[in-house]
Amino acid sequence: MIAQDSIEALKARLDIVDVVGNYLELKKAGGNFKAPCPFHDEKSPSFVVSPQKQIYHCFGCGASGNAIGFVMEYEKLNYPEALEKLAENYNFSLTYTDNKHNKPRSQVMDRLNEWYKTLLTQNPTASSYIRERGIAASSVEKFGIGYAPDSNATLNFIRSQQFAIKEAIDMGVVGYEPSRNQTYARFIERITFPIHSANGTIVGFGGRTITGHQAKYVNSPETAYFNKSRLLYAYHLAKQALYKRQEIIITEGYLDVIMLHQAGFDNAVATLGTALTVEHLPLLRKGSPRVVMAYDGDKAGRAAALKASKLLSASGFNGGVVVFGGGLDPADMVNDGRVDELAEMFRNPKPFIEFVLDEILSLYDLNNPKEKESCMAEGVSYLKTLSPLLQEEYKTYLASRLGGLGVSPSLVKLTPQSSRDNSAPLIQKNSHRDMWELSLIKTILEKPQFIDQILDAIDPSLLQFHARELALALEGRGDAPELMAIKIDDSIVTLPDSEALNAELITFLTRYYERELRKVNITKNISFEEKAFYIRKFRGKIAKLKRGELVSFKS
Repeated sequence: MIAQDSIEALKARLDIVDVVGNYLELKKAGGNFKAPCPFHDEKSPSFVVSPQKQIYHCFGCGASGNAIGFVMEYEKLNYPEALEKLAENYNFSLTYTDNKHNKPRSQVMDRLNEWYKTLLTQNPTASSYIRERGIAASSVEKFGIGYAPDSNATLNFIRSQQFAIKEAIDMGVVGYEPSRNQTYARFIERITFPIHSANGTIVGFGGRTITGHQAKYVNSPETAYFNKSRLLYAYHLAKQALYKRQEIIITEGYLDVIMLHQAGFDNAVATLGTALTVEHLPLLRKGSPRVVMAYDGDKAGRAAALKASKLLSASGFNGGVVVFGGGLDPADMVNDGRVDELAEMFRNPKPFIEFVLDEILSLYDLNNPKEKESCMAEGVSYLKTLSPLLQEEYKTYLASRLGGLGVSPSLVKLTPQSSRDNSAPLIQKNSHRDMWELSLIKTILEKPQFIDQILDAIDPSLLQFHARELALALEGRGDAPELMAIKIDDSIVTLPDSEALNAELITFLTRYYERELRKVNITKNISFEEKAFYIRKFRGKIAKLKRGELVSFKS
């Protein structure tokens, strides 16, 4: 069992925006953050994360909780598993009440990487490759570059360090072939590049062959620690620079990143053998940087740049694309001493939207009327993924590029996106009293010292709209979805102090008893004596309230 003080220490480290932001692309919405809910299908974001309250709540499906609860629900983990997942992500060592669990995180990756680094200088072919590519000794040290020998040597090293082979399999550095009941090292005779999580923990490796293997590059397989669609190579080294410069350069390979850092572009990262995906966006969103995609100019590179530009522009990112021609890449240009030229290219990338539209235009024979029509349809389809303002701005751009070929700008027709205001208050307001009741409930949630004062005056049954929520608040059920929704809604304000609360309660009760008095006056199913009793009672309460005396509903 995980020790309670250890759990509390972990909780103190967690920030819900950071935790949820590792899974979802969060966008600022006033004092909160919003995203489409990951727990049900929806088009308009109703999932809200509050940094102040450290909770999340979906106003569509009612899902709510804290950072640990989110990981439990998203990853489908139980409470201890979620704690261990978060501890791993934040490089935090949990302690357990039973000693058998008190063991540190596996050190097999770190030990193996240290060994790989010592082997690099011992292998002439590997050392020669490093020199030829212009990689400085300081870069070798900074990025932890190493060399993986043959499979048997790696397996023997792991055993010699007292690591279980299963542990190495779980970490992704060793594979297992069931049909032959055989284990093997995943990185054989390759230059190795350790891959780190955002907090700097080694979670995998990339390997570049130096013996002519058919696969030039390989990466670690997916493991509990390594998800290449959520990681960027060298992000842990680049994050301070990208926060400072408000810019991130994304390349296609390890060597591009290493050489760019060597040349002073220390805000460079790379995708891990995969295209940029939606899962990368939460990481890219941190620090709100301008994104510069630096891709090769070959067919594959341009296709990847096109896909990434569509994704980034539709997601509201600012930035552009730099495409390298002539078979060169960023690493080659650094090695050739063309650093100033590189800097100029990064300063003036082609904006994402222009790049996408130009690439779409290049895919069609625009002298063919049918292809021209298809090209315009694809361009319009892409523009519809953008905000209404950008649609109108770039509608003109698309028309101008086609205009010389007999296309009038008026033919580029766009259907306006929904004008629904996503910044509207998140609680449906039935009336002024509805919001008053919500305000009272929020006051109880955030200022429990007022509970006795409230309980002396009213009961949940007196509320017209939110009696259930008031009852939950008085029971201390702060984790109930209905109360999460109230806590996270910035449009609901709390009452500032005891004096203001007293005045509000008097106003509320005056209206309540006046309403009850009207009901008694028109009712016909009670005796004259009973009616007279209630009339005297309610008139007496109303008189006291109008004199500024707070009366109890029980009297």
